[in-house]
Formats: sequence, structure tokens, C-alpha cells
Amino acid sequence: MNAISNISDSSERYARCIQTSKRVRWDIDKDVVRGRSFDTAHKFLPDGLSLADAFTTLSADEKRFVSQIQGRTYANVFGLVERFINAKVLELSEDHWFGDQVALEALVRFSDEELKHQALFRRVDAMVGDVLPEGYSFDVDHNAVAHAVLGKSTWAVLALTLDIELFTQLHYRQSIDPDPQLSELFKDVFLYHWKEESQHAILDELEWVRHDAELTAEQRDRAVDEFIELVAAVDGILQAQAKADASYFAAECRRTVQAMEAQAIEAAFLKAYRWQYIHSGAQHPHFGKVLSSLITETQGQRIQSALATIQ
Repeated sequence: MNAISNISDSSERYARCIQTSKRVRWDIDKDVVRGRSFDTAHKFLPDGLSLADAFTTLSADEKRFVSQIQGRTYANVFGLVERFINAKVLELSEDHWFGDQVALEALVRFSDEELKHQALFRRVDAMVGDVLPEGYSFDVDHNAVAHAVLGKSTWAVLALTLDIELFTQLHYRQSIDPDPQLSELFKDVFLYHWKEESQHAILDELEWVRHDAELTAEQRDRAVDEFIELVAAVDGILQAQAKADASYFAAECRRTVQAMEAQAIEAAFLKAYRWQYIHSGAQHPHFGKVLSSLITETQGQRIQSALATIQ
């Protein structure tokens, strides 16, 4: 009876995701952009995400510029991760082709929405590029990263994906804190992205738990190590981007930045990026709840030890 009940509950959750997807569906031009452009008089990321206080040597105007650089990197990072997320969702949908058609529809909708999100963030990147100085770079091959990620086990990829989907919810909550200096357009980017990602997190969890049930203990143990490897790979990308963004800031901030300050600025960028793209998801209570239900205490300690090295 418990197995039947669990199947029924899962099917109902897939169905609710479909209903919500239909209700919240939005259009990039009609609902998000609405003919607007970005204004450099505003911050693009809220202080709780940009970690403005970590940039201790910068003026208020310089911290605003930092938030704008981080806003462009935000668009690029999400364009990057949603490439492999969409590919994995399409792969998972095959498991339902001749089975649960409700689950299949939910995943097809998930894929469609992820393609739209990629288009949104390409648009944001271009729009921010129109108002910031030339010289910004995000030198990461999206397809190469997707291939590398998808070379890992499905369990590991779904663990990373749930981490990502959950931190978008925290990012949205940060963006609605009252701040008259925060870009209304970027606030809408957070809002509309969150509306669909909140459903994606439910689907990620359902697919992760479903897949986990098919694994042996040995397969799951290897998958835990692969998840740790994926987090380390993400951190490598963040380290490179923190260096690039700090150099871009120093070149365009209209004053001389000495070597010691440059190092501090790079460290602050990296701290912000690690918070935005690793720790804000890994520390999410629901991520911890789902993860701990699937792994042993020893495996959890391995993950925590790995995360502790990324500060």
C-alpha cells in the first residue's frame, strides 16, 4: 500500500506542476522586458546577493558598478547551467515516454520553460552589455561545460540541479527586499524566473528520488563523489570569472586600483559568487532534507567536508 500511495502522490505532484505551469506562464517581451532598458543609475543585484559589504574599499557608486557586473555574470551563469539542465530533463523524459504521460507532460513543459529562460538570459546579457563599458568577458564554452556535466551520473547531475533550482528561490526573496536603488527591470527578471523555477525544483526532486530508488549502494556512493566533483568544477568556473570581473572593474572604475586592493576585490567577487551559486543552494533547508533522505551519514560528511573547503 505504501508503494501505491507514493506513486499516486508523485503523479499528483507532477499534475500540480502542470497546472501551475499553465497558470504562471509568461512571455519575455510582454511580461518581463516590456520595452524597458537597464539604467546604470540602479543596482542590478540586491546587496544580499552581490555581498556589497564585502567590497570594503569601494565607494557606494563603485559598489553599484560591482552589482551591475555581477548582474551580467548572473545572466551568463544561468545561460550556462540551463543548457545542461535542459538536456538532462529531455533525457529523463524518455523514461516516461510509454508510461506516466502526466509526468512526461510536466517534463516537456519544464524543458520548454528552460529554453525560454536561456533566451531571457541571452537577452539580459545583451541589454546589460548595451549600457556597461566594453571589455567584459565570460569566456566559458556552454556546450563543453554541458558535455562535461552530462558525463557524470544522473544522480549527481540531479543533485546539482536541485541545488540550482532552490537557490533561485532565495535569490528572488533577496530581490523583493525594499531597495529604491534596485533596478525594477532586474527585479522582474528575478520574479518571472522564480515563478517557473519553483515548479522545476519540485520536478527535480521527484526525478531525483525516482532515479535514486533504482541505484545500488555502490552506485550511489560513486554518485556522491561525482556530485562533489561537479561542485568543484562549478567553483573552478567561479574562480576564473571572479578574476575576470575584478580585472574588468579595475580597468573601468575610473581610478587606479593598487595590487593589494585588486586582490581584495577579486576575493570579494569570489565570495559573492560562491554564495550565489553554491552555498545559497547547498544551505537551503529543503536541499538538506532531500539529500539526507538519500545518503548515509558518512556520505553527508564527505559532502560537508568538500563544501567547507569552498569559502
